[in-house]
Amino acid sequence: MELAHSLLLNEDALAQITEAKRPVFIFEWLRFLDKVLVAVDVKEKQKKLVDQLTGLISSAPGPPTRKLLAKNLATLYSIGDTFTVFQTLDKCNDIIKSKDDTPAYLPTKLAAVACVGAFYEKMGRMLGSSFPDTINNLLKALKSAESQGRSEILLSLQKVLSGLGGAAASCHRDIYKNARSLLTDRSMAVRCMVAKCLLELQNEAVFLWTTELENMATLCFKALEGSNYGVRVAVAKLLGTVMATALMPKQAAVMRQNVKRATLEEVLELMATGFLRGGSGFLKSGGEMLKGGASVSREVRVGVTQAYVVFVTTLGGQWLERNFATFLSHVLDLVSHPRATQTHVEAVYSRRCVSFMLRATLGGLLGEKAQIAAGKEICQAISKQMRAVVVNDISGENKAGAADVSASQHVMVCALKELGSLVQSLSATASPLIQEPSIGLVETVTSVLLHPSMAARLAAAWCLRCVAVALPYQLTPLLDRCAERINNLKSSPEAVSGYSFAIAALLGGVHQCPLGIPHSKGKLVVSIAEDLLRTAAQNSRLSLQRTQAGWLLLGALMTLGPSLVRYHLPKMLLLWRNVFPRSQKELEAEKARGDAFTWQVTLEGRAGALCAMRSFVAHCPELLTEDVIRRLMTPIECAMTMIVPAIIKVHGAHLKASAAMVRLRLYDILALLPPKTYEGNRVTSYPFFSQKLGIFVKGILIPVLFLCRKLQMLDHFAECIKQAKGVRQQAVQLNIFTAVLSALKGLAENKSTLGPEEVRKSALALVMGALDNPNPILRCAAGEALGRMAQVVGEATFIARMAQTSFDKLKSARDVVSRTGHSLALGCLHRYVGGIGSGQHLKTSVSILLALAQDGSSHEVQTWALHSLALIVDSSGPMYRGYVEPTLSLVLTLLLTVPPSHTEVHQCLGRCLGALITTVGPELQGNGATISTIRSSCLVGCAIMQDHSDSLVQAAAISCLQQLHMFAPRHVNLSSLVPCLCVHLCSSHLLLRRAAVACLRQLAQREAAEVCEYAMSLAKRAGDGKDNTTIKTGLEGVLFGMLDRETDRKLCSDIHDTLGHMLSSLAVEKLSHWLKLCKDVLAATTDVGGAVVFEVEKDEEDSEKKDDDDTMFTGLGEDDKSKPSVAPRWVTRVFAADCLCRIILLCENADKTHFDLAAARDLLVLHLSDLIRMAFMAATDHSNQLRMAGLQALEDIIKKFASVPEPEFPGHVILEQYQANVGAALRPAFSPDTPSDITAKACQVCSTWIGSGVVSDLNDLRRVHNLLVSSLDKVQAGKGSPSQLYSESATTMEKLAVLKAWAEVRPKTWSSPVRSGDEDEDEDDVGADVLPPDSLITLVQPELPSLSRLWLAMLRDYALLTLPAEFSSQLPPDGGAFYTPETIDTARIHYRSSWAPVLHAVALWLSSTEFGAGEEKEEVPSAPSKAAALPQGALSTTKTFDESVKDRMHLMLGVSIEFLCFPRPEEPIEYVMSCLHALCTLLESPCAKTHISEDQLLAVELLNVLHRLLLTRDPPAVQLQVTAVVQETIRAAQDHLQLQKTSKEVEKDSEPGLGEGVDTGELVPGKSLVFAAMELLVFVLVRHLPHLNTRVKESPSHVTLRPQRLPEESARLVANTVSILAELPSLCSPAGSMTILPTVLFLITGVLRETAVKTSDKSVPMPVSAALQGIKTIITSPLARVESIQTQWSKLHCYSLTACLRVLSVSVDESRPDMDEVSMLTAITLFLLSASNELVGVTVLQKGCLDRFRNGLNSSDPGVQARCYQLLLSVFQHSSRALSTPYIHALAPLMVEKLKAVERSRPRTAAELQAVQEGVRVLENLVGMGEEQNRVQLLALLVPTLISYLLDENAISSAPQVSKGLHDFALQNLMRIGPLYPSAFKIVIGAAPELKTRLESAIRANQASSKAKAAARLAQPTVQAAPTITLKKSFF
Repeated sequence: MELAHSLLLNEDALAQITEAKRPVFIFEWLRFLDKVLVAVDVKEKQKKLVDQLTGLISSAPGPPTRKLLAKNLATLYSIGDTFTVFQTLDKCNDIIKSKDDTPAYLPTKLAAVACVGAFYEKMGRMLGSSFPDTINNLLKALKSAESQGRSEILLSLQKVLSGLGGAAASCHRDIYKNARSLLTDRSMAVRCMVAKCLLELQNEAVFLWTTELENMATLCFKALEGSNYGVRVAVAKLLGTVMATALMPKQAAVMRQNVKRATLEEVLELMATGFLRGGSGFLKSGGEMLKGGASVSREVRVGVTQAYVVFVTTLGGQWLERNFATFLSHVLDLVSHPRATQTHVEAVYSRRCVSFMLRATLGGLLGEKAQIAAGKEICQAISKQMRAVVVNDISGENKAGAADVSASQHVMVCALKELGSLVQSLSATASPLIQEPSIGLVETVTSVLLHPSMAARLAAAWCLRCVAVALPYQLTPLLDRCAERINNLKSSPEAVSGYSFAIAALLGGVHQCPLGIPHSKGKLVVSIAEDLLRTAAQNSRLSLQRTQAGWLLLGALMTLGPSLVRYHLPKMLLLWRNVFPRSQKELEAEKARGDAFTWQVTLEGRAGALCAMRSFVAHCPELLTEDVIRRLMTPIECAMTMIVPAIIKVHGAHLKASAAMVRLRLYDILALLPPKTYEGNRVTSYPFFSQKLGIFVKGILIPVLFLCRKLQMLDHFAECIKQAKGVRQQAVQLNIFTAVLSALKGLAENKSTLGPEEVRKSALALVMGALDNPNPILRCAAGEALGRMAQVVGEATFIARMAQTSFDKLKSARDVVSRTGHSLALGCLHRYVGGIGSGQHLKTSVSILLALAQDGSSHEVQTWALHSLALIVDSSGPMYRGYVEPTLSLVLTLLLTVPPSHTEVHQCLGRCLGALITTVGPELQGNGATISTIRSSCLVGCAIMQDHSDSLVQAAAISCLQQLHMFAPRHVNLSSLVPCLCVHLCSSHLLLRRAAVACLRQLAQREAAEVCEYAMSLAKRAGDGKDNTTIKTGLEGVLFGMLDRETDRKLCSDIHDTLGHMLSSLAVEKLSHWLKLCKDVLAATTDVGGAVVFEVEKDEEDSEKKDDDDTMFTGLGEDDKSKPSVAPRWVTRVFAADCLCRIILLCENADKTHFDLAAARDLLVLHLSDLIRMAFMAATDHSNQLRMAGLQALEDIIKKFASVPEPEFPGHVILEQYQANVGAALRPAFSPDTPSDITAKACQVCSTWIGSGVVSDLNDLRRVHNLLVSSLDKVQAGKGSPSQLYSESATTMEKLAVLKAWAEVRPKTWSSPVRSGDEDEDEDDVGADVLPPDSLITLVQPELPSLSRLWLAMLRDYALLTLPAEFSSQLPPDGGAFYTPETIDTARIHYRSSWAPVLHAVALWLSSTEFGAGEEKEEVPSAPSKAAALPQGALSTTKTFDESVKDRMHLMLGVSIEFLCFPRPEEPIEYVMSCLHALCTLLESPCAKTHISEDQLLAVELLNVLHRLLLTRDPPAVQLQVTAVVQETIRAAQDHLQLQKTSKEVEKDSEPGLGEGVDTGELVPGKSLVFAAMELLVFVLVRHLPHLNTRVKESPSHVTLRPQRLPEESARLVANTVSILAELPSLCSPAGSMTILPTVLFLITGVLRETAVKTSDKSVPMPVSAALQGIKTIITSPLARVESIQTQWSKLHCYSLTACLRVLSVSVDESRPDMDEVSMLTAITLFLLSASNELVGVTVLQKGCLDRFRNGLNSSDPGVQARCYQLLLSVFQHSSRALSTPYIHALAPLMVEKLKAVERSRPRTAAELQAVQEGVRVLENLVGMGEEQNRVQLLALLVPTLISYLLDENAISSAPQVSKGLHDFALQNLMRIGPLYPSAFKIVIGAAPELKTRLESAIRANQASSKAKAAARLAQPTVQAAPTITLKKSFF
């Protein structure tokens, strides 16, 4: 293939390859040429190229090749010299004129035709006057050509016309005359081509849409007869465009000729003729309507319908807006015309057509504003029709009445259907349409509920449902209105029927309204239904309607789900039982009774009851217990045994419909019930199924029935087929196969078998017979069934037998039917048995199918064979790898040769190619020769399909390329693929758009930036000034635009994903672009009516509004350049608001500087005003979904930007300037008519705003605060307000949201230290930028009394709702404070999302008010209305304070422990934190401390639960908070123990009685608080310091690691844990403390060992200081003085000290060079200082300690030396001389030595200096401690050393700073020591004169420098005259 990539055709290479591969080689060369021609200079090689290309014309090229060949030749001439172009043209014309008609010469002729077309298209008028000959030549050839030739010639003519434009006017009429007759050609492809050719012609040929307009219309109508989809699309486009041009001619054409324009009436009448009459003839206006006549074929009607849509679309949205009234009345007249509705089926068809016209035009072309106006028009049309019907009814002229009603019903159905769709698509933006009284939409629609026709009543009900779903606040009022009317108009059959339809429709829509309806409405409907059923028999005129209505309402009620139906189930079961006879006897008896009417009512009643049952089973599966199913089976069995045919025989055929309804409903419910319910039941009895119509449901029943009656059934099926004749036989067979296929599928899924041999035989006979059936659907079903049978039987011999049968048949048969049937059978066999099961037949199957696929004589056989081949490739997987090359080469050959008009073949080729790509899979990335060939073949195949005219083939090409991109992304050329996909985005074919978006979605996942770039390049190429939207907004803008137009769910979801991927990859880099995109979408709001008064930036808003309405977006489509597009619809705006939130999140994750105004880049913070603006626009929109999205965006913005400072105004934050916007965005959400979910969301935003600390001024905060206060009043209003619109759970949601919002404000207000309030008030220096901590409290304080009550009530509710199911009997029967018992399930969800902040707030309140002490005194006289809102218990006036404390404590702890026991994984971690914070806060209060310490088991349980929480939740913050709770619990216990001790006034030391472990020292797990705490704390320590666990070291896989420095959070956690550990012994009795102390000390010294690591900044790690503090706490505790445990205590002391020494000795071995010796020495010192006398005498320990201190003094680190000196000082000074003396004797000499050595090496750093200073201090202290007689000797050591530190007076000035420091220190000390010990000092100085002189000179020098400094100080005031600025500079 690479050899084909050259400018000239490589003829040598071509000669060397096989004949079969040459076409591919040539095609690949032409593809290459097509890409490079435009970019290279062809001057030198043009002649050779022309020769090569013209030579190819006569080489019989295939369709794709000739297309490329023609294109390249034309391009070559247009960029090179045109000398030889006429020669080439003549050559082509000669070929076309040739008389050779053989099939072999045809491709050459077609290639010549294609070249001619391409020349004229590319060069047009440059070819001068040669065109008349060419056109005549083509027209001549057209007359004698076969269908492929006709298509190609017409395509060329179209290109000639497009290239020449107006210049070809002289030939226009000839072309028209020759082409028009071909519009009715028998080849559909030719019809398509003629339509396209005439479409091109009408651009210039004025006569087509003037004098020939009527003829054109007739031609088009005729062309539509017997047409296929492609023809209908092409002809509709032609007809619609011609009609639109006739109405509004193109300017140029009008100016050239004086044209008479057609009027709208004329045009519409012409089109109506086609719709009503087809191509048969014309209705002259005013002429008498001819009665009767054959009805118009469906193809014509659908084609004309599409033409209407093209007509309106071409004229555009603005035209439709202006002429909508005319268009609507015309379209509705169509459907009311008797010719459109001659039979019921035809009427339904016409209605569908008219609905399509309306939806396609109204729904797509008009913006929201214009749609509302259109809705108005439709309403008027409906009321006009209603007036006409009612008038007829009253006047009693029933002559015209029946016809009028029938005509009016169709109009009604279409109008109401469109109105419903319109309202539903507008959603909440439709509110003006509903609210405006002048329109009266609801009244108008409701009036139709009384229409005489049932269809109109149903349509009205559906329309009301659409209104309710779009505007949920209408749902309850509509239900009430219908219920009231149905009660008032019980005696009108239409009213009963119409209003029951409406109620049923409204109930069916409830599941689409998340806020639901009040529970009482369900009861209301049940009572209406019961009443209707009860009174049905009273009045025979109404009994039918009442029966139907009653059951319909009950069926609709079931859709409300189990929570409501549960209450009415017993009543329902009773009603169902009563409708059917109870026993066989009753059944027999009723047969003999009753007349036709009674039977009709009975049958309708039973059908209704079964329908309600079906609805129950479908919507309330939770209620289907075994008992309920058993009770349902009684009426069901009865329904089965009813012998309906007998009744029909007796009472007449008009009962057939009702009887069929009963059967249908019965099968419906049987299909839904689980099969095991009717095993062994009468259902499976045979007679029931002898009725032919039961076949369908057998699909579900057969797996059950097959167990007992397989053979019987199959024989019965065969019998049925035999008996039926003609069309009926086909219908019966289809039904039977549906059942058999479902059964086989069921058997395969359940892994069952087919049973004995005779069953197989019977089944096989049934299936094999159908494989040769002329009906293709039956052949398909038979093939499937054969595959399924093979799957179920699963035996190799059976499979082989079936395969062999098909092989033999295919080898011998020549007829199309059996060849197609058996080839499919092979495919299905492989598909269902899988590659392994059918592997041995693979070779034969493939060879046969490859042969069939090459059978050019029958395209049908080719299609089926290729389809089967695709199935085999798919199912064989890797086993097919050996056949890939031959299959691929066949696919390519066929793609290059099969005419494009055989689209089915091409579609199947696409399927095969896709399957082959999947089979080769990731291998495609390889570089081997074979893989390269396979890959390039696949790419060539894709290229051919991409260029095909059929949309499905193009879609297949895209999905193949998508597969290739997945396996070998480097080899798919995005630069050509992406532009191609972008073009398809505007295709009119849904499947193609779907494929393009799905592919873009995959590409955008990896290469979003490249995709956008290539899309942009396409836009720039195409956008020569015509359409620059794409250039401005890029691919993402186009996708946003598509979201507006598309309704297909999958497509929209893929667009969302694609945009999501692009957003993730590009939004952060191209921030401005993406924000502008979102802003444009959001700002283009269609201002439907001033629901929100914009309070902020009013002028700016207005000016923007105008701009947005004036500048409309333009789409990407080729033909809608001129049409202004509509503003984005609400769904798209919601998505844009979601994108906004995602952009904020992406920026946050990408780079925190996005929130820093000081960094100057394209950062998010620079767009803050836009962000606020967008959130504001969304939050104040009409659409509720958009409001939610806007509030969410606002909340995100507040959270992310709350702390961003404003650089220009220090001390202020950037969000402060947007206070007004935030307030204005929130206010509308609190208006009374706002839905609960929006108010709930707004409350959340309020609390975020108040708590964010952005606003520092209380008055500014009040704006938002007042909104929360107003909503709090709503909460206090109590349950069940009279005008309730939504369900009780919506009210619950709103109230809880308010309480949660207040609770979230609350901790923020109390997090500042409130208790020291008195001092805070005096501190006026709090800056204006920070809210003084009390100010928020002043906002919350007034509401606290009521808030605290509500919060407590809410927590009580929550506690009850979290009870397990077995305690449900304890729930209060009438619900809680905020929920009703009926909505308990949904209420749980709302409580679950709001209890945690409330718990925290209540804890704060209880803690700060000492559990509400004194609250009763204030609250008893509280307003009765507020009190009424809460259950009685909440008032708590009767309880004593202690009881109330206890209750509240139990409530708080109960809720917390229940949650912490098992927090669900989906619960946010914030809730766990809230709960822990609440516990912590609670336990700070003395009341709570008392409570928890008195009930020790409670405390133990709490700790156990916390331990479990630590096992499941990892975040360090949670663990830290847990330790805080443990600490509070331990403190509470300590306080309690202290109280006990003081109250008993026990001598602390004498009696061991109090504390855990009493006398024995035993701590009982499960009862001991200390034990529980130990468990938890040990877990924390071992988690963070695994080496503390001795078992870790013992494990064989253990590797000794050096201790690492812990991360900060872990360090803090370990430190907290150690602090708590050290407190534990104080909770024990002396004996108890001895039980835990070994463990505690082991852990603490272990922590010290693991964490004592040197740090770079010399700081002491937190765990180390905590451990040291812990050691100190333990060894200084009073327990040390208890005599009874003295010996144990000493031993412990000894062990701990040994452990510390061991650690230090390890560090000396150098295995731990980073060990922090200082901390270990500190620990040793602590132990030494508190050591008992026995310990002092242990020589080993003493030696060990001395060694460690000696090492410390000899350390190379001056810091260690300094600390060592300090520690030794404390040891030397110890009161016990027995302890200190050995240390002084051993270590003092070493110190003196070290200090003497300093003279030789003076300190160079501050640290070294400090070490020397510390050493000197120790010596000084020793001098002081010495006795008088030894003083001289001691001073003789100290004084000379100090004097040796003094510097020579000459050296002082040049000495380094540290050296000077040593000099000063020595001098000061000498001057201090002298006066202290004067006599001894004199003796020492006197003994050495050189010391004296040195000291004196130092003192003199010191005095001199002091004087100099004093003088300088005196002289300073003279500087005062100098400018003050210098003073500042010379300060130091």
